[in-house]
Amino acid sequence: MTTHVTAASVSTNNHHDPTPPSGEATPLRVVPLRHPWRWVFGFLVVFAVAQLVWTLFSNPRWRWDTVADYLFAPSIINGLWLTLWLTAVSAVLGFVLGALLALARLSASPLLRSFAWGFIWFFRSIPLVVQLVIWYNLGYLFSTIGLGWPFTYDFWIVEFNTNQLISAGAAAVLGLSLHQAAYSAEIIRAGILSVDRGQFEASAALGLPRHTRFFRIVLPQAAPAIIPNAFNEVIGLLKGTSVVFVLAIPELFYTVQVIYNRNQLVIPLLLVAVIWYTVFTTALSLLQNLIERRFARGAQRALPPTPGARLWAVIRRRPSRDGDTAAHTGTPEGARA
Repeated sequence: MTTHVTAASVSTNNHHDPTPPSGEATPLRVVPLRHPWRWVFGFLVVFAVAQLVWTLFSNPRWRWDTVADYLFAPSIINGLWLTLWLTAVSAVLGFVLGALLALARLSASPLLRSFAWGFIWFFRSIPLVVQLVIWYNLGYLFSTIGLGWPFTYDFWIVEFNTNQLISAGAAAVLGLSLHQAAYSAEIIRAGILSVDRGQFEASAALGLPRHTRFFRIVLPQAAPAIIPNAFNEVIGLLKGTSVVFVLAIPELFYTVQVIYNRNQLVIPLLLVAVIWYTVFTTALSLLQNLIERRFARGAQRALPPTPGARLWAVIRRRPSRDGDTAAHTGTPEGARA
């Protein structure tokens, strides 16, 4: 039998043959995945931000000249320093007491565990503003407080007038510190529990003292889990100091209220407070990033990028079609099979 091969059949066979004559691997054609809804929502976000920016500069009722006049006013600066002082003192006292409560929660003593749990439960159950008012009015319950015979009011060792001892500032520090301690205790306890149990057993097997085990082995490994939540609490505490206005303490928000109650320029004065709160919360966020990078050096091969590095990476990012093709084919760019 004779087989006739026509030119058309040869052309057809060559057309369907996926392998080129040279034997080179055919690069895959990369088809980018389409995200229409991502573009829709992105457009809506950009539109909303543009509308807000336009409003900020087109509406004269923002009174930016008034904002500039009061931004560095002496009364505002004094209130700002008082806000920062309350934040620093309450954060230090709250986290020191919180660390002790966290260790008590992890203690083998049922009495210490029960006391720590009860403290945390009680102070997390009561709103901060209620705590502040109770501490400020403690003199209503006890006209004097001091040391003396147990279960009596005979303070023969030392005695203080309650209203003089617990002033508005002392009540603010007490309320903020105890409230912060209840939350920081759970943050620190969670960080300690995140450390692998084998680290405790290995350090104990080496015969290391308890304080060495805790400060040199356990705490450095627990820090990456503690730091983000701890900074969130400090930022919340900075903004939470505005609650002490109920005690007539002239911190930032109370000072702003006093001024706009006199001149009725409510929004411009509130913008002054917003600007200062934003400045210092941003500074705390940057400090958090630096500390996280410091503790990540022993746990990650590549340190997490800074916010500036992330922004620069987004600016420099360019899609590379050749690079995508090489990635999909598993062949480095420019290499031949």
